[in-house]
Amino acid sequence: MRRREFIAAGLGVVAWSRSARAQQDRPRVVGVLAGFSEEEMRPLLAAFRSRMSQTGWIEGRNLAIDVRLTAGEHQRADAEARALVIRNPDVIVVMGTPYLAAVRQHSRTVPVVFTLVGDPVRTGMIESLARPGGSATGFTNFEFSIGGKWLELLKEISPRLNHVTVIANPGNPTANPHTRVIEEAGRAISITVATASVHNANDIETAITEEGQQLSGGLIVLPDSVAVIHSALIIDLAERNRLPAVYPFPTFAAKGGLLTYGLDIPHVYRQAADYVDRILKGEKPADLPVQAPTKFELLINLKTAKALGLTVPLIMQMTADEVIE
Repeated sequence: MRRREFIAAGLGVVAWSRSARAQQDRPRVVGVLAGFSEEEMRPLLAAFRSRMSQTGWIEGRNLAIDVRLTAGEHQRADAEARALVIRNPDVIVVMGTPYLAAVRQHSRTVPVVFTLVGDPVRTGMIESLARPGGSATGFTNFEFSIGGKWLELLKEISPRLNHVTVIANPGNPTANPHTRVIEEAGRAISITVATASVHNANDIETAITEEGQQLSGGLIVLPDSVAVIHSALIIDLAERNRLPAVYPFPTFAAKGGLLTYGLDIPHVYRQAADYVDRILKGEKPADLPVQAPTKFELLINLKTAKALGLTVPLIMQMTADEVIE
């Protein structure tokens, strides 16, 4: 090799190593997209950030987190997803089926870790749970069969129950499968099940007020960001209309909801952080199996039960993860 060519080659190696080192040293960007409000998302982000820190990713040092929340306004999902994709993050953490679909409309290559997504195989988001393929993996929401459990709990705490309204967001593709399971469970024990399609506070107030006119009515609130955003309103209306209600997330019981049976969502976000860590370190989403929920919690608010004139069976209290007095 001639001296000039040798020097040029050496300079090329130096330039490449500097570029590689700069690429390695830059903060990695993780996008977060969800339909919750800042208040509802705060404990989830705290759990996520804490676990990321434990795995060596520190915000402001080697990690930047770009959080996009729509506070229940699903029509903003597409715009926020597009903005995140344009930023070209290393990974996007996305909550819920509508938001996962929004991200995939704009990119099939950006790695995605999803949370609270119902039946991603049936909806075509992944190929299989064991081998998701493509660029997305994550953690599923409730199995649809849990709808029967929600109805069972409601009947146990309110034995005279004969009518239930399901509070559902029609924009969420998991709403219909959940409702069908609840309807089937209702027919088996002679409980009439109606579905209220809600988009906003007015829809929610109308639906709960109408259910309040039933002699022995009740409510089942499906997992959706619209319900979470309006959780205080739903809980207040349920109590004012003297309706026993079961909710999908523990935060509802803490706010005064009668019963919750569902996922420990901060735990899910700690799991999501582990997947993000693995992807940032070189693993592919296609090779990371989608995980089904393994941790469910039953919370009972005795103060609310007393206000509704209900007696919570002792065995139910003993099996609960937490009893709020």
